[in-house]
Amino acid sequence: MAYASRPTSMLPPGSSTASLRQTNNAIAQQQSSALAARVASKKAELDNLIQLREMSHGLAGQMEALQAKLGTLRDGTEAVAYVLANWDNVLRAITMASTKLATLDRVPGQQPTIDEQGDVSIELPLPATLVRIPTSQPDTLRER
Repeated sequence: MAYASRPTSMLPPGSSTASLRQTNNAIAQQQSSALAARVASKKAELDNLIQLREMSHGLAGQMEALQAKLGTLRDGTEAVAYVLANWDNVLRAITMASTKLATLDRVPGQQPTIDEQGDVSIELPLPATLVRIPTSQPDTLRER
């Protein structure tokens, strides 16, 4: 029985182990360069995410400040609305006082006065004070 000659190596005929090592090294270098490129890409992405987070924190702070300013504006608007709601009553009171002043007649026995330019005028009594503002504070407020 004769045995046919079989190659003992699993390599195709004509290839050497040195060329296989070079091929393996080339593949390993390609994989390492691909990994290095991917790592660099991920580092750039991380840097961008860190920058985005910092900008988001800044924007959140600005939004909180804006919220506080809008709250102040809302309170001020409510105060203005309250004053404007009462303004009709103030104008009505002024009109009533003016109307009363216009209908007042001269007090009997009052003599006309002559001012420095020689104009004759009659002094009419003034209406009651509409608003009283104290010029001095009570002692209880001073002690505090």
